[in-house]
Amino acid sequence: MGNFGEDLRMERLSRGVALEEITAVTKISQHHLVALEQERFRLLPGGILSKGIVRGYTGALGLDQHDWIERFLKAYNASGQVIDDDRSWTAFASNVGKARMLRRDQMEQRLRWAGAVVLLLIVIAASFFTVRYLGIRKGWWATILPVHQAAALDSIVSSAHHLVSRAFSLVGQ
Repeated sequence: MGNFGEDLRMERLSRGVALEEITAVTKISQHHLVALEQERFRLLPGGILSKGIVRGYTGALGLDQHDWIERFLKAYNASGQVIDDDRSWTAFASNVGKARMLRRDQMEQRLRWAGAVVLLLIVIAASFFTVRYLGIRKGWWATILPVHQAAALDSIVSSAHHLVSRAFSLVGQ
């Protein structure tokens, strides 16, 4: 066995597959495929992404992915570069997930408070209009308001009451 990149390139050429075809199938940049064949590992994204590139490349050629990933890891170690182990990528993904959860929780909390404020305003408005309506009906609202405003409100409420009772009598027939 020769070196990893040369063997990979020879496998591709023996199958008659161009780099453009692999790029079209895998959506992996041709720049990364060339870097892999030339064993210029610095140009690869690193970690599990580099393994994914090897997996995609070998899968497109119909090669044994596990075997080629093992060969890639040996060549990568021999190049003197440090491999980001999967735990660091898992920790990164976990932190991203936690940050998204925190933002979602904050948004839910804001919506809950906004809903509570709106509900409180509705209750206050309903209470005010209920007390006002009952106060006008019982006659004590006039003691709170000036006489001319109380009379106008009393006539409006009584006409509204008359219309509502008339509508109910028509619906009931």
